[in-house]
Amino acid sequence: MNLAALLFDVARRQPEAPAVSDNVQGWSYREFAHRISCLAGGLAARGLAPGDRVMLCMENCAEFLEVMFSCWTAGLCAVPVNARLHPREVEHIARDSRARLLIATPALAGALAALEQTVETLGEVVSTRSAEYTGLIMRAAPMPAVDSRANERAWLFYTSGTTGRPKGAILTHRNLLFMSHCYYADIEAVDERDTNLHAGPLSHGAGLYALPHLLRGGHQAILAHFDVDEIADALQRHSRVSMFAAPTMLTRLVDAPAVASADLRGLRTIFYGGGPMYVTDLERALKLFGPRLYQLYGQGESPMTITGLTRRMHAEKTHPRWRDRLGSCGVPRTGVLAKVVDESDRELPPGEVGEVVTRSDCVMAGYWDNPDATAETLRGGWLHTGDLGSFDEDGFLTLRDRSKDMIISGGSNIYPREIEEILLRHPDLIEVSVVGRPHPEWGEEVVAFVVARPGATIARKTLDRLCLDHIARFKRPRHYEFVDTLPKNNYGKVLKTELRRLLADPPREESLTR
Repeated sequence: MNLAALLFDVARRQPEAPAVSDNVQGWSYREFAHRISCLAGGLAARGLAPGDRVMLCMENCAEFLEVMFSCWTAGLCAVPVNARLHPREVEHIARDSRARLLIATPALAGALAALEQTVETLGEVVSTRSAEYTGLIMRAAPMPAVDSRANERAWLFYTSGTTGRPKGAILTHRNLLFMSHCYYADIEAVDERDTNLHAGPLSHGAGLYALPHLLRGGHQAILAHFDVDEIADALQRHSRVSMFAAPTMLTRLVDAPAVASADLRGLRTIFYGGGPMYVTDLERALKLFGPRLYQLYGQGESPMTITGLTRRMHAEKTHPRWRDRLGSCGVPRTGVLAKVVDESDRELPPGEVGEVVTRSDCVMAGYWDNPDATAETLRGGWLHTGDLGSFDEDGFLTLRDRSKDMIISGGSNIYPREIEEILLRHPDLIEVSVVGRPHPEWGEEVVAFVVARPGATIARKTLDRLCLDHIARFKRPRHYEFVDTLPKNNYGKVLKTELRRLLADPPREESLTR
């Protein structure tokens, strides 16, 4: 049940069909499969053994998919990480996963090279498009895909909780194959005529949904980053184009003149998710794109696959609850169970709000090296998402709030506790609480309420520098609100709902450049 073996089978059937391309290079399935098998041989020759972890810290490029499938060919576990993370954040993931090798793109490799000295298990950092990387492919004999079991680790998907420390969700070959089958059942059938356009980070949802397309012979067209003009151009050059978009990306496409004036006949589907999509914005998207939208709801722990709002559901304007359904995240996916439960894990009736839980072959095997978190999150055999929602009488799930106070900005998850811990390193700060505030373009922006020691004066640029030295730029607060005290309940817990209420007024501070 090795995913790489399935790819090699596709390459045998359609060797000359386009497999992967970016702005520099492109490979047919024959070339792609050959490079994968040679790189896998190179990794094995370096002493990597089945089960070892290989980190991918890479900007969008064709090599990302090449490295990932090479890992699976050799029986290794891929650990993709966000290319925007701070090197110290990458260091934690490398140490936690006990990675043996880190492969990075040239712009990132230099800053990450020091990890060879600080992470005990890490043998080396290799840059793509270097002589060393080319040597891994050219100097090794090609190897066939190892005979992996379906429950073996394929991808460690690092996600975070309110502790601020990322946890590695173990995704098996079975999880990812089920996810792909669910794509075919619920979103669209795929064949060699299709193009999957990647404008989002391959380390996240875009990369996950490369799999159903590659396993059915579709072409992967990879953009270096989200660029409206390049997307509009790709829609003219390719037919039967599908792409993943975070809600903020979808909104930017709707607002872009280049897309509004483009010939959209080549566009097949935009599947979107990863954050809240406002109904007003969705109606605008439907007016522009027509019945080409599919909304998905999932988590890293159940990749992209819990509920979905189909293209037909988007288009049913005559339905009496059409707008309510647009505000939902649809119904459980094929082969997926989902329900809403109370604090005792008892299922709640329609209309009552509780925690969303799910069960399917897509649910992770557990958290890497974290049995306590695994037992808590998978208790009773159900994945406890931490999201609050309710089902209606027709089985449509609407998310009401996110527990754990997670912030979603620009499609990226931001965890307040992580930022709070960094800010509290400042000797003159005694209390910090971070919350999200709605933002018209990014979905939410980060705001930090800070309490300074009496008599202390703290420059906002000092706090900003502190964050930039330890965490990724997109996580840092856009506003700092200096207050005398934080609102708390009788147990001393900060009332973040009250802080969000205070933010309903216009911000008093100047916004920092994103």
